[in-house]
Amino acid sequence: MASKAVTIGDLIHRVASSCLSNRFPGNYAHHGSDLDDDDDDDPFADFGDAATHEECPRPAVRAGAEEGDDEARRLRIWEEGEEQKRRTKNAAAAEEEAEGAERAGDAESLMAEVFDAVSGVRRAYAALQGAHCPWDPDRMRAADAGVVAELRHLARLRDRFRRAAASPGGRIPRPSPSAPPLREAVAPYEAALDDLRRQLQGKQAEVDGLKEKLATATNRRNARLHPSKKHHHTLAAAPAAEVGAATAELFVACAEQARAATRAFAAHLLHLLRAAGLDPAAATRSVTKIPVSSPQLAKHALEAHATAVLLGGFEHESFYLDGSLSSLLDPAAFRRERYAQFRDMRGMDPGELLGVLPTCAFGRYAASKFASLLPPRVEEAVLGSDEHKKAVGAGAHPRTPFYGEFLRAAKAVWLLHLLAFALEPPPSHFEAGRGAEFHPEYMESVAEPAPRGAGMVVGFAVAPGFKLCNAAVVRARVYLVPRGGSRQ
Repeated sequence: MASKAVTIGDLIHRVASSCLSNRFPGNYAHHGSDLDDDDDDDPFADFGDAATHEECPRPAVRAGAEEGDDEARRLRIWEEGEEQKRRTKNAAAAEEEAEGAERAGDAESLMAEVFDAVSGVRRAYAALQGAHCPWDPDRMRAADAGVVAELRHLARLRDRFRRAAASPGGRIPRPSPSAPPLREAVAPYEAALDDLRRQLQGKQAEVDGLKEKLATATNRRNARLHPSKKHHHTLAAAPAAEVGAATAELFVACAEQARAATRAFAAHLLHLLRAAGLDPAAATRSVTKIPVSSPQLAKHALEAHATAVLLGGFEHESFYLDGSLSSLLDPAAFRRERYAQFRDMRGMDPGELLGVLPTCAFGRYAASKFASLLPPRVEEAVLGSDEHKKAVGAGAHPRTPFYGEFLRAAKAVWLLHLLAFALEPPPSHFEAGRGAEFHPEYMESVAEPAPRGAGMVVGFAVAPGFKLCNAAVVRARVYLVPRGGSRQ
């Protein structure tokens, strides 16, 4: 074949044969063709294969498209995540800003409440000061309860701030109107209960004082029905003798009234010591310096102390309140003036008198005696504070049951002093000393029934006695103990 010449026809024949016997490009073949599949002699075999690869690129295109879709999907997911982060960040910033604004609002609300509470405390304290002068116990109790309520409100605000500072969020809790704190709900009832307790103590003291007065009135009534006793007879005859001038009988009657008023005051003071939760014997020992071992003895010891305080300086015409010597310059005029003062003051209420003339001679006398009546610790324990002493020292006279009872005893002693210096000559007073022998004509025992026997001596003097110009004697009151024995 190599030696054979190749013509154009042969080439055309071979091309045509090859096209008919071999597969079409792109795998397009005639089904059922029995042509030989041998393409070793096909000159276009390589061309056909190359054409096949160029005509069928579809799997690579699909892979590229899928990669593009994955990339777009990942990009879309990333964008959605970033958008979600932005939204979360914006929401957190908005929430933090709102929380900060709310905290600022809570702080402003708390400060406004604090300023209101401070203003309330100032108003309540001003009301408390206004109740001091003139002294008004009812206004004092109401103002005191008001100050306590305002201070408790301020303390609740302080606790709210401390809880807010200790909490993680720093939020100031606002009180719920529907569920107030237990302390806030109970506070008004505690104040009302304390007020009722004080009123009860005052009423009980008034009852004790009335009992003493009733006992005194009963004794005077019995004296009128049985005039055999000498000093009771003078009590009944005293009012009749009072009309003209000062008499010894009138002085004896006034001495009994002064002793009764002092006993009533001592009983009132003993009741207050018990109400304050103090041991009566121990408290009386601190007041009187008398070794007291029983409540019954405490009553007599307190009476002795009150009598000694009120009668201190009795021998001077002004209780040594000033250096006046009017009784020496014109004795007759001085006696008439004293008796006129006695008659004018006898029917007056001491509280009303001192409300009008707080710095009169009787007011100065009452103030000086009250200042030395009780030690500061005992006064604070009994009365709750030293406001009484401060008010009296400032020239005021409190209108309280305790001070009212003291004024009644002070008035009785003041009247007795006026009457003593209206007599000519003035009565002389005497006092039984501790350990002295008991003499019934000059002494009377405060114990009921009076102890009998020859071995009784004076344990301590309760009230002094008086000897008058007509030889009449007001016997001294003493507490008797067995000789060599101890007080009961």
